[in-house]
Formats: sequence, structure tokens, C-alpha cells
Amino acid sequence: MTRRRGRIAFVAAAGTAAALGLSACGGDSSASGGTQLTWWINPDGGGSDPEGGGQVQLAKECTAASDGAYTINFQMLPNSASDQRQQLLRRLASSDEGVDIMSIDPVFVAEFAEAGFLAQVPADMKSEFTEGVVPPAVTNAHWKDTMYAAPFWANTQLLWYRESVAKEAGLDMSEPITWDELIEAAKKVDTEIGVQASRYEGYMVWINALVEGAGEHIVQNPGAPGEELEFGLDTDGGTQAAAVIQKLADAKVGGPALGSTNETTSLDMFQNEKAGFMLNWPYVYAALKGAEVDWMDDLAWARYPRTVQGEESKPPLGGIEMGVNAASDDPKAAWEAVACLTSAESQTTYMLGTGNPAARTEVYDDSEIREQFPMADQIRTSLADSGPRPLTQYYGDVSSGIQRVYSPPGSVDPDTTPQQAESLLHAVLKGDALL
Repeated sequence: MTRRRGRIAFVAAAGTAAALGLSACGGDSSASGGTQLTWWINPDGGGSDPEGGGQVQLAKECTAASDGAYTINFQMLPNSASDQRQQLLRRLASSDEGVDIMSIDPVFVAEFAEAGFLAQVPADMKSEFTEGVVPPAVTNAHWKDTMYAAPFWANTQLLWYRESVAKEAGLDMSEPITWDELIEAAKKVDTEIGVQASRYEGYMVWINALVEGAGEHIVQNPGAPGEELEFGLDTDGGTQAAAVIQKLADAKVGGPALGSTNETTSLDMFQNEKAGFMLNWPYVYAALKGAEVDWMDDLAWARYPRTVQGEESKPPLGGIEMGVNAASDDPKAAWEAVACLTSAESQTTYMLGTGNPAARTEVYDDSEIREQFPMADQIRTSLADSGPRPLTQYYGDVSSGIQRVYSPPGSVDPDTTPQQAESLLHAVLKGDALL
């Protein structure tokens, strides 16, 4: 296969609910010979261009590498993770044979597997999909001790900041900092912090990272039936997480429309110098370079802030897992194709082409990756230490319920909000309330 060595075609691909700026479109089925496979992909910076550096280019290159064994066609899923989930579920529930391979947000692997929609990873291929892969991405590929997906790319957030602003605020960025220190610094120098606090999946990402950073898990017993799920929001750690949101909102350092912020608005705040700090995904580095901001020399990055002093932070984890439809006509060929699509070479091509970080650690040692991504080591470390969102077959309900109670962020009260969220989730999962 050949790599794309050109300009990174970046998008706000968070692996969560980022707006990707592309319309869903039909795929190409022009190739001939061997098994015909259809790969349902999420939109990325490569679009439908077979030379664009995205998933469509990988489909073309792996088709060629198969030497006629299979042809990978593609279909484009909608922009948001929620819409992607709905479309795939409708097709999988009808045993649609037009779905062979799927790009899936990691949080939906459990739900799809629990429903029997995903084929198990063949026993003789598990090591191929796990060796040298960041452990949290491997965890997300499993459900109830069975592997149902292959990590494709993995995403994490960094603390982006302007060195001059941090220096003026007196922050020592060579040492780990806490959210409290970050908020106080922003107040001191009258700047803002870009975060994602609109009522959408990105807000769930932030809440989960805060809870994980406080040593708790939003779902305490993954795999339990809905009525038996236990939550870690109304705990000391959950209270400390809610206190961070309250403090940032009360300090008014999240911008004038904190409850409407997403990845794009956060980047806008940072790019326009309204914010001296920002929590966001690695794609923003290419975005700022592409925008030719005149302060690139002032740009710096650090590990995600700590929720609690003295405890390591748990950076968010996003990305894409690759699954095979249990109803596929040729799952063997599909898994062989997945092996090519998730290889180190494919992930290197994809990271260079789209800016989306690889799940395989060896990719970060590639000379071109290190040149293109000077923060490569920080990304790899953050991925390894990340805190995945809850693994539960009820993830959609859990996320929607938490977003509802914690919105807007200015209403969050650590003394009441965590308990209210748990009460709502219990009621929803017992069928006593609707979202």
C-alpha cells in the first residue's frame, strides 16, 4: 500500500459526536472479482475521495492488497455518532446482508454485541488485533469477556494552551495541574477555557473524564441488567467531579455561552484568542496550522488536568472500533479485510491523512508521524492512561440521562445533581420514566 504524504485533511472527528462537515453519500461498488464486502464508515477528512487519506483510501488500498480475494465497497454513515448508531441498528436488526464491516463508536460495541449483531473476533486473529494496541481501546473492543471488534483509531484529549498566557498566570506547566488551578489561572489573567458543555455526547465525555479522574466509574457494574446497574455519580468522586463543573461555570471562564459549546466553538474561542486554554482532540493542531494563526510559536500542550490533587488524570478516550456483522455472507473475508484496514501501515496512512490518532503504539515512532505530530508522545501516553466511557448495553440511556440532569452546566450543584442523575437513571432503566 502507499501512504498519503500530503496535507492533513482534518476534521473535528472526536469519535463521539463531533460535527464532521460531510454529507452521507453512497459508496462505490465498481471493483470486480472475489467477495464483495460493504464497509459502513463514519465521515472523515478523506470524504469519498479514494486518494483523500481517509477510510475510502484504505478500502481501495486493501482491496488491491487482497489480490482479488475481496473487494471493499463503502457506504457513508451520518455525521453524528447518535445518528450512526440508529442507522446501523435498523439495518442490523433486519439482518441486512448489505452490511459486512462497520466503523463503530467504541461506546456502542457493548449494545451491538449484547443484541447479537456483531460476529466474534476469530480466536486465531485476536492477537493480531490486540498486540501493540493501547489497552483502553482493546477493552472497548470486548463485551462480557468476548472480543467483538478490532481497534482502528483511538482518540484522546489534551490540554492546549498558550505558553505566554500560562506564564502570565504563573502556572508551572512542567508539572501536572488540576482543574482548580486551571480555573484560578484563567480568572487571574481574565481569559477563558474552551470546553464542551452543550447537551450532547461531548459533554458526557467531559463529565466521564472528571469522574474517572476522581477514581470513580459512572457505571460500577458493567454488564448488569438495567434494573441492577449501580452508578458512581453520587459518591465522593462524583461530587468532586460535579464541583469542577460548578466552579468553572461560577467563575464564568467557560465563555459567554458555556451551555452551547462543542469542539468547534471551543476551537474558535482558542483560535481567536478569547481562550488561553482549551480541552480538545489532537485534530486541532492541524486545524490551527491550516488556519495559519500568527501565534503558532506560542502554542503548547499538556496532559489532561487532574480532577483531584495528587491523583492522575484520566484523559477521555474516543476513536473508532471496527466490527463485522453477524449476518454477513462472508465473515471470514470480512475479518481478513479488517486485519488489513487496522494494520500499522493503514493506521499510519490514516493518521497522516486525517489527523486521527492511531490505536497501535508503534505508529507513534514513525518519523513522518513524529514530524507531523510533535505531540505524538503525549497522545500515546494519554491514550494509554485514558478513562473509557461506561461499557454498558444501556449506554444510550445512561448518556442521555446524565446530559439531561447536568445541563445547563450553570445548574450543576455537587450536593444535589449527582443524586438527581442517579435517581433518573434508575427510573428510566426500570421503565418508570422516559428521557
